Amino acid sequence: MSLVQTFSIIDGIRKVVEGQALTCQEAFHVMGQIMDGEASPAQISSFITALRMKGETVEEVTGFALAMRERIQHRPAARQGLLDTCGTGGDGGRTFNISTAAAIVAAAGGAKVAKHGNRAVSGQSGSADVLEALRIRTHLPPQKVSQCLEQTGFAFFFAPHFHPAMKHAIGPRREIRIRTVFNLLGPLTNPAGAEAQILGVYDSRLLQTLPKVLANLGVRRALVVASEDGLDEVSVSAKTHVAELQDGHIRYYAMSPEDLGLDRFPISSVAGGRPEENARIIVEVFKGVQGGPRDIVLANAGAALYVAGKARTWQEGVQLARELLDSGCAYQKLQEIREVTEALADDSR
Repeated sequence: MSLVQTFSIIDGIRKVVEGQALTCQEAFHVMGQIMDGEASPAQISSFITALRMKGETVEEVTGFALAMRERIQHRPAARQGLLDTCGTGGDGGRTFNISTAAAIVAAAGGAKVAKHGNRAVSGQSGSADVLEALRIRTHLPPQKVSQCLEQTGFAFFFAPHFHPAMKHAIGPRREIRIRTVFNLLGPLTNPAGAEAQILGVYDSRLLQTLPKVLANLGVRRALVVASEDGLDEVSVSAKTHVAELQDGHIRYYAMSPEDLGLDRFPISSVAGGRPEENARIIVEVFKGVQGGPRDIVLANAGAALYVAGKARTWQEGVQLARELLDSGCAYQKLQEIREVTEALADDSR
């Protein structure tokens, strides 16, 4: 047995505390111990805190994500051309669920969206919470999730159903109440293996790390975004810094609201609250109400349509998203997803 095969979470703590980076294999084994319930809550807390203080490397995050992906339950049949839109959370912005709204608009534009998400960990409203407030069923059996994707072009992959091993990390995450590597891993472990992704991050330094991790994990096209006002979304209040991944190549640039043909709004205009409040905001956007919430959905849905190959440029994606909202297609897609998930849930009883 090699040293790597016996590398434990205690070894990982000792190494990280000294400021040393783990190899991809070492990270894989440490995360495997966490996911398999072989690490205590104190060990998990110590490890993820020390890792946060040191800073995560590309090799470490890749190894962690591979370990989690290996333990996915109910993995759906492989499909090409899937899109995911999500953020790391932990930005403290308290916005409404922008990436969830953008995902539905993208589905209305013909993208095949495998939305991976969960309930809120640190905020008030996770993607599962707001979808339920929108009367979309989120607890479908795995085979029904795939059926929903086929019928509507949108499906919600509720993380606890597909990543049950994550239960071992929930307690330590909630108790230490700081951003950790687990904020990064949710968006990197889509059960459907989405090849296109919009990934919002809370720290612009992650623009140097996460595109390389996504490439290691087989993602073909992605926009990793971090706004200057601290949102893990494309902002309409400030410039957004972008790392664009395409077939292994990464380029960096910045995009302002004006670059996308959008107005600038104060960050307070996109504030959210509890799931019911966020659902109300999303429905208003889909029904044509003007303002900051609409424009930030346009910015993010435009990015999603661009990455999914439904628009040649991000600006064209924004224009397509505008047409989908103005024509009522996005609202019709929301209604369709409601009806289909309700019918699929009834069939499962």
